[in-house]
Formats: sequence, structure tokens, C-alpha cells
Amino acid sequence: MATKTAPDASRRSERSRRAIYDAALALIGEVGYARTTIEGIAARAGVGKQTIYRWWSSKAEVLLEAFVDLGERNMAAAAEASGVDPAEARALPDTGDLAADLKNVLRATVDELNDPGFEIPYRALAAEGIIDRDLSARVVEQLLEPGLQLYVARLRAAQETGELRADLDPRIALELFLSPIAQRWLQGTGELSHAYADTLVEYALGGLAPR
Repeated sequence: MATKTAPDASRRSERSRRAIYDAALALIGEVGYARTTIEGIAARAGVGKQTIYRWWSSKAEVLLEAFVDLGERNMAAAAEASGVDPAEARALPDTGDLAADLKNVLRATVDELNDPGFEIPYRALAAEGIIDRDLSARVVEQLLEPGLQLYVARLRAAQETGELRADLDPRIALELFLSPIAQRWLQGTGELSHAYADTLVEYALGGLAPR
């Protein structure tokens, strides 16, 4: 008699988790954060809501984890396309040319923010964060801060090589080029392009006063 192979529970769980991520991101983009529910996510993913509650306690946790996963997938895809080891891709490039490195990273950020698959659900989550300060704090902690720390590390490395002043605060300095991108994206006050990202780096590193 042929021996039956038991179903792979881990593989089934991973498929369900992936379906839940995709459903959560799709729903928040379609109906907004406030109208997205655990029941709706479960129905969209084709799982029971008890499956979701077994892994997460709220829709905020589902959505935040889905965004973290989306970011990791985007990073892995970019690393594969450029032939870079995924572990190395988590750090900002350090070629010895700070301006070029920052421009490359900011261009990738612009591309991500212009990608409907990322932009639509993220914009809905950002809008809700203006009202729900607790959600906003969690978005900063889980989604934004890990990436900001990569900038801090790269700017500190530039300080050590003399490319930047030793007395500046890297955490404040990074806001000179990241905050304008976020503001333009949120408010739609102008085109979000590679040229705009490059200009921000040049202004931030070169200063505005005549030399």
C-alpha cells in the first residue's frame, strides 16, 4: 500500500498568512482603515477569522505586519535585481560617495511611494494615523524607525570619514531630505521624481547659502 504523506502544516500556515497580508493591504486601499475589519480580511483571504485572531489581536497588528512584510519583499526583489546579497541590502550603500549613495536610496524610496501597490494602502494607513495617535506611534516604531536608523548609521559613517561635520546630529540631518519627500507625497504639492530626490540631497549636503 502507498504511504500517504501528511499535509505540511507549516506550508499551509504560510499560504494562509500570505493571503491574509494581501487581503489586508487590498482592503485598506479599497475601503480605508476605518472600514477594514478582521471579518473582511478573513473573507477576502478565504480563512476563518479565528485563524487571524490566533496570530494577531487586532487589525492594526495585521496591517502593520503586512506592511513590514511588503517592505521586506520589495527589498529582497531589489536585491535580487541588483545582484546584492539580501542581508547587505538592509544597510544603506557605502561606496565612499555619500551624495551618490543617498540619491540611489531616495530614488528607490520615490519609486516605492509611486507604486500603487504600496502607495494606496500606505496612504490610507497614514491618513488614519493623523486621527489615531496610537496607530501613528506604532507605524513610526514598526515601519519607519528601523529604516531611519539605517540612515543614521550611514550618516555617522560619513562623519567618521570627514564627509560630514562631526558635530551634527544624524537623526536630525536625515530629516532634511526625507521629510520633504514625505510632505510632498502626503499633500500632493508637486511631482515626486528622481530629479526631486537628487535636488534634496544636493541642497541638504551643500547648504543654501552662497559659498
